[in-house]
Amino acid sequence: MNEQELQYLLENLIKQPKESEWVEFKLNYHSVEEIGERISALSNGATLLNQQFGYLIFGVKDKIQTIEGTTFRPSKTKIGNEEIEHWLAQRLNPRIDFQIYEFSYKGKNVTLFEIPATNYQPIRFFHEAYIRVGSITRKLKDFPEKEAKIWNKKTSKAFEREIAKRNLTIGELTELLDTNSYFDLMQLPYPSNRTAVIEKFISEKFVIKTTSKYSITNLGAILFAKNLNDFDILYRKAVRIIIYNGKNRVFTEREYIENKGYATGFKNMLDWINSHLPANEEIGRAFRRETRMYPEIAVRELVANTIIHQDFRETGTGPMVEIFNDRIEFTNPGLPLITTERFIDEFQSRNEILASFLRRIKICEEKGSGIDKVITFIELYQLPAPDFQVKEKHTKAVLFSFKTLNDMDKKDKIRATYQHACMCYVSNEKMTNQSLRERFKIEEKNSAIASRIIKDALKVELIKEDDPESKSRKYAKYIPFWA
Repeated sequence: MNEQELQYLLENLIKQPKESEWVEFKLNYHSVEEIGERISALSNGATLLNQQFGYLIFGVKDKIQTIEGTTFRPSKTKIGNEEIEHWLAQRLNPRIDFQIYEFSYKGKNVTLFEIPATNYQPIRFFHEAYIRVGSITRKLKDFPEKEAKIWNKKTSKAFEREIAKRNLTIGELTELLDTNSYFDLMQLPYPSNRTAVIEKFISEKFVIKTTSKYSITNLGAILFAKNLNDFDILYRKAVRIIIYNGKNRVFTEREYIENKGYATGFKNMLDWINSHLPANEEIGRAFRRETRMYPEIAVRELVANTIIHQDFRETGTGPMVEIFNDRIEFTNPGLPLITTERFIDEFQSRNEILASFLRRIKICEEKGSGIDKVITFIELYQLPAPDFQVKEKHTKAVLFSFKTLNDMDKKDKIRATYQHACMCYVSNEKMTNQSLRERFKIEEKNSAIASRIIKDALKVELIKEDDPESKSRKYAKYIPFWA
């Protein structure tokens, strides 16, 4: 913040009726330990009162709240050989990005600490958490009901609503975010001035106005960042695409990282993936033509799912697409909220705010229909059924290249049978021997082959008979185990 913005902020803070859980006024410095306790208390208090920041201001007399100036200059104060800001930061847990401003107001020196509200847990100083009760600083452990509320904020606040970058001017916002992309994707005319652009971003909750400056939310950054590397907590969430030469990870042929926000970079990322997928050559009556080995719509939906269903709290990794000679693997950090068997008919998103906007700009399908489309087009291309896997800390979807029925193992056939039964059921139909033959391109004279596959699927209880009392095998119908 520049001096004018700081003066404006100070004028607004002294208009508060009195000191509170998130604002404290002091004239002069007493001890660094006192400041550490106040930072803890004001961060915790700001969270309880749904404030973006807490403020500790030196140079203002409390109770009457007049600006009298201070002799405290943090930039010239050291604890031993250590700068006071670094000394404090090292002793706060978890660490928070508080800012210290020294400025002049009508010839009087003022020092202001701007302290972000905690997001996940109480802020502790020297292993002790503090809280403001009115204008008094107390130990948080003496107020268990307040501590419980802070911990509950961890689950109640969506990741998309948290702050990715603070204290920005309008110019800095437009440097960091691709505002043109938003209006292009929404098919809206671009406003004639930057203020109108930012107002639109505020209405979408991509940006938050904080006193005289602005903050970018995680939602705004993850969707419209010009470069995710500009955001410390999001740069590892860029989609990484790796092409291998072979069926394993021994030889990497090419790698691409889409560092733009998901909305801004989605089309380019898909174009890059599709341009590097293997193709088959078809010979028509007069011309040769190439057809993609995998349906583009299936690739699109699985890339979108990988983005939407990731757990942003999982650190150290982001969404990944790996292309092998015989398959594509789509991996996202985090475990699914529902079992893989219910991906076709159920929908539950960990990041519903993100998913809702991506649906608006047509990047992903309506709730529950994305995987349906994947299965539908995989069957149309006569490919093996996708495999949805849950690992220790991530979820994976695998698309396989073409295999003949003879080359498929029993698991491939059972998985395809179950998914086919699901697709029939959600289409208000029932799987039959005939419909499964069509799925696998089995001739009618070989219907016994389809019968054996159905029998295997019944044995592992992924499907069941629609009418167990019926004695007719020829006209038997089958439904998923959950139906």
